[in-house]
Amino acid sequence: MMASPLKSLVNDDSRYQKSFQLFLERSSEHQCMRDFIHNMLPDILASIGDGKSHLNIIGVGSGAGEIDLEMLSELRRKHPGVTVDNEVVEPSSQQLHNYRILVSQKQDLDYIKFTWNKMTASEFEEHWKAKNMTKKADFIHMIQMLYYVKDPEATLRFFQSLLDKNGKLLIILVSGESGWGKLWRTYRNQLCNTEISQCVTTADIKNFLDAKGVSYRNYELPSQMDITECFTDRDEKGELLLDFLTEVLNFSKTASPELKAGVLELLRHPDCSVESEGRVIFNNNLGVIVIDQLV
Repeated sequence: MMASPLKSLVNDDSRYQKSFQLFLERSSEHQCMRDFIHNMLPDILASIGDGKSHLNIIGVGSGAGEIDLEMLSELRRKHPGVTVDNEVVEPSSQQLHNYRILVSQKQDLDYIKFTWNKMTASEFEEHWKAKNMTKKADFIHMIQMLYYVKDPEATLRFFQSLLDKNGKLLIILVSGESGWGKLWRTYRNQLCNTEISQCVTTADIKNFLDAKGVSYRNYELPSQMDITECFTDRDEKGELLLDFLTEVLNFSKTASPELKAGVLELLRHPDCSVESEGRVIFNNNLGVIVIDQLV
């Protein structure tokens, strides 16, 4: 249980989705991912598949699919003529629904067979093992989802074990160097839900990959987020953003005055944010880690 009466934001899906949408509007999150997908990812994708005419892809925590479809279009450019099996793993029925609508509106996706799995990463792992699946994957991506698993290391080991020869596992998380990293290092005990990993950054992932001697490539993606309204008392958007930043449901109303003051002070600190033209701009940098098949 959490050490305080604070409830995790993930317990209220509609408020989570609302705060997440606001976060996307206020941050360069998707833009910096798109820059990576169009500039760096093609070289990573070039080496997968080994000349096969059919590729197996798994998207873990795919959300509403916008980023997935951009990756698939880069894959298509690098491997024209391939057919693709795309396993979509996403626990939110609303997000899966949005993804399916997006697919239905797009032309030229008939080379992809979508399999929709309304489940968490661990449910997918159980499902896969129960069916004794022997299928291997050429490309697996886990974007901004390792916060929501009990054991990120075990989750990575399982998905890495599914990689085929030349397969790649792509992980995107907040960077250990971001404002999130500082916030979580400072307030982990008060804010982080112990039932899921939640406060995990690329620094944590690199630590256990290094300890296991697993080689990887990593990239830093600069990103920022306007959090100015967080400092206006009772501002509705500010409260949603604070919920998202702390991952706590109704943080402003349920946190102790000391915790709230401490978090707000830290969010404004130069370690987390810069102030520019009267706006407070939070360091939302992301990190990318690419792992190969287990040798």
